[in-house]
Amino acid sequence: MGQVKNCSSFGQLSGCSIREQVMSNTKSITSLRAPVKGMTCTACATRIQKALGKVPGISSAAVNFATESADVEFDPASINSNEIVAAITRTGFSVEESTFSFDVGGMTCSACAQRIEKSLRKLPGVLEANVNVALERADVRVVAGQLTAADLEAAVVRAGYTAHFADDADSNEDEQHREREAAALKRELTLLAVSALLTLPLVAQMVAMIAGAHWHLPPFAELALATPVQFIIGARFYKAAWKALRARSGNMDVLVAMGTSTAYLYSVYLLISLGNKATGQLYFEASAVIITLVLLGKYMESRAKRGTTAAIRQLMDLRPKVARVLRDGAEVELPVAALRKGDIVVVKPGENMPVDGEVTEGSTEVDESLITGESIPVVKAAGDKVTGGSINGTGLIKVSATAIGADSTLSRIIKLVENAQEGKAPIQRLVDRISEIF
Repeated sequence: MGQVKNCSSFGQLSGCSIREQVMSNTKSITSLRAPVKGMTCTACATRIQKALGKVPGISSAAVNFATESADVEFDPASINSNEIVAAITRTGFSVEESTFSFDVGGMTCSACAQRIEKSLRKLPGVLEANVNVALERADVRVVAGQLTAADLEAAVVRAGYTAHFADDADSNEDEQHREREAAALKRELTLLAVSALLTLPLVAQMVAMIAGAHWHLPPFAELALATPVQFIIGARFYKAAWKALRARSGNMDVLVAMGTSTAYLYSVYLLISLGNKATGQLYFEASAVIITLVLLGKYMESRAKRGTTAAIRQLMDLRPKVARVLRDGAEVELPVAALRKGDIVVVKPGENMPVDGEVTEGSTEVDESLITGESIPVVKAAGDKVTGGSINGTGLIKVSATAIGADSTLSRIIKLVENAQEGKAPIQRLVDRISEIF
């Protein structure tokens, strides 16, 4: 009784699955199921359905009042998910949304971030996708229930990169990530040092020429020095360029690979053709210097990336990994992620508060400088509020958990810092669009 007539093409839709169908007119038709909030009767469903039916690019729409959802078939070449949601919003209703945040691996420049964003935005249900190269992180806003983490990961993989969704329950995740970052930075420094040592003799002959001295390395010595730089140390550029070309896109690695390969191969051609007579006519130093300078830039960029996340890590370090909880009259140690609201947590002197809560027993002094910036401890007694991450003073207290996980004050601060770093200024978006052309 409460259901508006459904289009026959939606008879096979199930839950939150995504289907792309090719119609007889060869247009690609995509399905979207949007949870609609605010409907009170079938008339509401009818109004939304009529509004969607007037939007160009939507081939059919069916709104179900009973399930509070709108099933829409549309041509992604003519309209996107954002415009469909906007059409529903204009009728006075809203669409439920959800957000995914995950790490992205394999990016080398802003062009990589743009390619990932494009791949994500092609998915039906994606409303917004922002990828930050410096933080190697993606934030995606989607229609609730339309996409899963696996769908987003598949889109990133299709673009030629990797995606990792962190498990909050894994207490070793952050430490493992730091170790991987430190190891990667050490490898980059080693490669840079080796590349610089091999390139230095090639640069020395250029300096000698500028100084007026006619001194050159033997041609085959130049070949021996430039080849490891080009194909061993510079292998990363070829791999990244190949991934970009497979995705029918271009990035900085394509330019580096093309430019250095041209200089190197032309020099090899001259060496084969002229032999020792090619002295002074080779360009091995150009390819080696370019690779070395780009590696230097990459190393500096990697160090800068570590600096941008230092504040977040320092905040994360304030969160204890385990807490002492009273369960059935006994004191047990549990991971903080396993705590529930209302749990009674025992905090001993000198320990960090594992959760936001209210003191139920005992009194102490608490260092809340992480929140207030005030170094003088604050006296806390039964009935007072405490903040997770703050440091307990000299007394043993029992705290009733009122906010845990993402709802805690510290987690919200961390999220605000992350959002501030992940956001893009208008000028940065303009630069991204210009760099895409180049």
